[in-house]
Amino acid sequence: MGLGEKIASRRQRQARVIEAPEWWGDDDAPLLMYVFPITGGEYNKIQKKHKNFADEPTMDGVVDLIIMKACDADGNRLFTLEDRVHLMGEDLEVLSDIVSKMFSGVETIEDAEKN
Repeated sequence: MGLGEKIASRRQRQARVIEAPEWWGDDDAPLLMYVFPITGGEYNKIQKKHKNFADEPTMDGVVDLIIMKACDADGNRLFTLEDRVHLMGEDLEVLSDIVSKMFSGVETIEDAEKN
């Protein structure tokens, strides 16, 4: 196995579980979203679509990120573009909380350079 394959394999094992108590999953339990680390390519995709997302995230960008990253336990996306209108109607605090959990533990280049 080459180095690139090892890196890809490691990334697939690092899904984080995010609980969304405002949204319901099976048996009226809080929805569990499985989120794999945000890759450089995904970050660039969001940045291209939503200019200055890193500095001034818009709700359009936040919702697009949730659609892109939120998966079920099997790794299937939970949301589609058709769900966008419903997510845009969600409470700002709920969306912000979910995205902050997606980014928790993610270090910026500037933070890494300080260490």
